[in-house]
Amino acid sequence: MRRAPVVLMAVVSVAAVSACKNEHHFEPPNRQAQVREANMLYSPALFDTINWASDSARALDGNAVYAAKCRRCHGPLGEGDTPYANERDLKVPSLVERDWPFASSLDSVRHTVFVGHAQGMPTFGVAGITLREIDAASYYLLYSLRPDMLGTGGGS
Repeated sequence: MRRAPVVLMAVVSVAAVSACKNEHHFEPPNRQAQVREANMLYSPALFDTINWASDSARALDGNAVYAAKCRRCHGPLGEGDTPYANERDLKVPSLVERDWPFASSLDSVRHTVFVGHAQGMPTFGVAGITLREIDAASYYLLYSLRPDMLGTGGGS
């Protein structure tokens, strides 16, 4: 008696898989559309409720996020031009160049990390890491990897 439900489930599963093969066609999301969507979702206010015990804790967490999510392309010191990026023909900028355009403020870096860009930077804010991780990595980038920012007080 128990066989009937099992056989029925097997038949339904095979039918569902067969139907999916004929009707489903996967198209990866358009990068520009992803970036547009992330940009529409971004607001500096998203980060207003994030609190840190200390700047040191924020930088420490940021270092961990950077190591896990950013270092492969941007390198351990943020200089870009890594073997990983070169093998994939990615033009990865140095994050520590004095004239890096996004280093003007913490919000500018958080926006860049959240939204990404169509040339290859992931849209981490939509699918990737939490707002707290974005805040921590952005803080780490500005106040640990960029010594020129250390004299600005370190806060947001």
